[in-house]
Amino acid sequence: MTRKEHELPKVTEDWGWKYHHLGIPTSIKMPNERYLAQFKFYISGFSESPFGIEWMRFDSDSPMHELIQSVPHLAFEVNDLDHELEKHKFELLAEPNSPMDDVRVAMIRHNGAPIELIEFKKKNPDS
Repeated sequence: MTRKEHELPKVTEDWGWKYHHLGIPTSIKMPNERYLAQFKFYISGFSESPFGIEWMRFDSDSPMHELIQSVPHLAFEVNDLDHELEKHKFELLAEPNSPMDDVRVAMIRHNGAPIELIEFKKKNPDS
């Protein structure tokens, strides 16, 4: 079945995923970079961008998959990362991990493009 121009992507319409950001690799040092030492790359721009654009600058010895370092990726928030990975049997580029507190992510490949799935730990309203 072919999606019509006015229809939302299946991931948002049927699966309930929410757009989170667009990650763009760069070799240019950006303002206010934050270093993720375990992955050997810098991120910046997300908190200032009304569109959710995040710049990523990688060290030469970053362990991240080459596709993630060279091709922009879309990121979607999911309710249950493990469930989505099991249900859809995606090809993993990066195993589920926690780049920061209360966040789990995984990188998948779909049609040659990297896609990030993000799960946020839900805060207990009573805590």
